[in-house]
Amino acid sequence: MKLILSTHNVTLTKAIEDHILGRLDKLEHLDRWAIDARVTLEHDKTRAPEKQFACSMRLGVRGPDLFAKDIESDLYAAIDAVTKKIEQQIRKRHGKFKVSKHKDAAKVKALRRATVEE
Repeated sequence: MKLILSTHNVTLTKAIEDHILGRLDKLEHLDRWAIDARVTLEHDKTRAPEKQFACSMRLGVRGPDLFAKDIESDLYAAIDAVTKKIEQQIRKRHGKFKVSKHKDAAKVKALRRATVEE
């Protein structure tokens, strides 16, 4: 997966980058068809202290992209919250896909039973 990382008023350190890469590995494990991830880290000193750091993530996948944004007092907490939101979106999307497949399989199975019984 390709990573596009941008920062606004945040010094990008190796620790922050490693934390983001670790979280993206977890997301890639859930959806191996992810194309790219665009992560934006922001620090706004004019906001209240409990909402100074913002993290937004756009995960490029087949179909509509997944997007999440969170604002926290700690940058690492914002990154964790955003990855959790994206993870929930991936799980929801995967669940919908499985339901549609099972629905089609159930229709085919019922059709076969009907033709065998006749």
